[in-house]
Amino acid sequence: MADEEHIATDKARAGTTPHIVRYVLFISLALVVVGMAFLLLVE
Repeated sequence: MADEEHIATDKARAGTTPHIVRYVLFISLALVVVGMAFLLLVE
């Protein structure tokens, strides 16, 4: 059997993982919650 070569995640992806995705998800979730609360209060 061939030996498995283990390489770091950043090297395997040829870059780094930006943390902007985390902020986009939090902001989107907050907007959805505010929007649903607004619709609930308007009715």
